Amino acid sequence: MAEPNAKQPAENTDSARGFAFALTAYLLWGFLPFFMKAVAHIPAPEVVAHRIVWSVPLAGLVLLWLGRTQEIKTALRSPRMLKMATLTAALITVNWGIYVWAIGAGRAIETALGYYINPLFSIFLGALLLKERPNRAQMVAIGLAALAVAVLAFDAGGLPWVSIGLCISWGFYAFFRKTLPIGPNQGFFLEVLLLSIPAVGYIIWLEATGQGHFGDTTMADVVLLLSCGLVTAVPLMIYANGAKLLRLSTIGIMQYIAPTMIFVIAVFVFHEPFGVAKLIAFALIWAALFIYSGAMLAESRARRAAQPTPAE
Repeated sequence: MAEPNAKQPAENTDSARGFAFALTAYLLWGFLPFFMKAVAHIPAPEVVAHRIVWSVPLAGLVLLWLGRTQEIKTALRSPRMLKMATLTAALITVNWGIYVWAIGAGRAIETALGYYINPLFSIFLGALLLKERPNRAQMVAIGLAALAVAVLAFDAGGLPWVSIGLCISWGFYAFFRKTLPIGPNQGFFLEVLLLSIPAVGYIIWLEATGQGHFGDTTMADVVLLLSCGLVTAVPLMIYANGAKLLRLSTIGIMQYIAPTMIFVIAVFVFHEPFGVAKLIAFALIWAALFIYSGAMLAESRARRAAQPTPAE
């Protein structure tokens, strides 16, 4: 999903170019379940390995084109930065693994729920780890989200681990990713570069033992696995270049595009079961997001109104 380390525009304004970039990225993420369904017959770890490996050359070419390779050279010489990048890379691998498996297993609705809850979990994480004080609206929204999870847990007889796993892995990824003093495109390249070492080894082992799909006589599988890099790297890098041209409040609203698309696809295209418990849970989540977004927009308007008007 969204790259968490994008910079904000210097003048805190939106641009049409930034909006187009971000919208394109969110639409690509929204349609991603169709691709994941197409590779559902391939084990999730193998799909994730190919997402990593084929993202490396794409991300590398973008950095070469932009002339932004110096930060990578600096990062590779910094043990502290490598350790932090290894941590964020591990977290994003967990997130990708859960997502790929869940779509193939017919649990796309749970992935949508996880990404809906994510911004509220980030607020909770900030309060827990950074001692940030959430406002009243944020506390109400977090409470409604927790109630939604409780409803699903009661109905299923256990926690909705797909939703929680996606939410927690992405939340901590975003939290630690902010500590990397490196741009979003460079950070993504560094992460997949570090992950490519075990990923390549895993792919070679699969092919050597006859369990891999890349050496299949089925050309469709080869094309799908090669495309894993495109569906992974392209939206992330498009988003990274768009988010820095948008206000935080605009990004905050737009981030619901992808999970909404996933939800619609899961219910109306994949025909996943959507009973009363899920209806209640999603109603609670949508109410929480309405409260959260309304408060965020109100704060944004108040900040803009408080800014001094430049002299003519």
